Amino acid sequence: MFIVGLTGGIGSGKSEAARMFADLGIPVVDTDQIAHALTAVGQPLLQEIATALGSDTLNRDGSLNRALLRQRVFAEPETRHRLEAILHPRIRERAAQLLAQHPDAPYQILVVPLLFETNGYVDLMTRSLVIDCDEAQQMHRAMARSHLNETEVRAIMAAQLPRDQRLALADDVITNDNTLEELREKVLEKHEKYIKTCIVSQSIS
Repeated sequence: MFIVGLTGGIGSGKSEAARMFADLGIPVVDTDQIAHALTAVGQPLLQEIATALGSDTLNRDGSLNRALLRQRVFAEPETRHRLEAILHPRIRERAAQLLAQHPDAPYQILVVPLLFETNGYVDLMTRSLVIDCDEAQQMHRAMARSHLNETEVRAIMAAQLPRDQRLALADDVITNDNTLEELREKVLEKHEKYIKTCIVSQSIS
């Protein structure tokens, strides 16, 4: 399978780009969505999190206290590492299962916000694609979209690779510094490139 690992810093527009690939008929597997599904009310993983990180990580209705957990994760590196040790193996396993459901797709998009930081998806990927914008745009978009304050956004950015390192590791880059229409055009360009690459690969094999 030809798998494009899509990533980018907070506020870069990777979710918008992923939706545009989906609009082109390309299967998209989003690890953030998997994480939310695995930590929904009633999921067994919640009790494991509560046992490891404290009962206050759950609300009275049994749901994950995401606001509290977010604060602790970015304030306490040890808490982040423990949470990642619980979540990441399950997320990766589920992602691999979902990718296997589309063996006939020309290629697939695997969205992993911490693609290079976790380094746990290298064997699943064929290429990496970074959605990029400058840090000022990241701040503005993240604050407007997620209703986070500047301190919270900077804490999230600090947990991610610096922009220059992320770009250095990327096979492909889309610069998302303008309109959604321009982003859509750039996604279409990459889509056509990946389709052609798949055709060439299939003809060689």
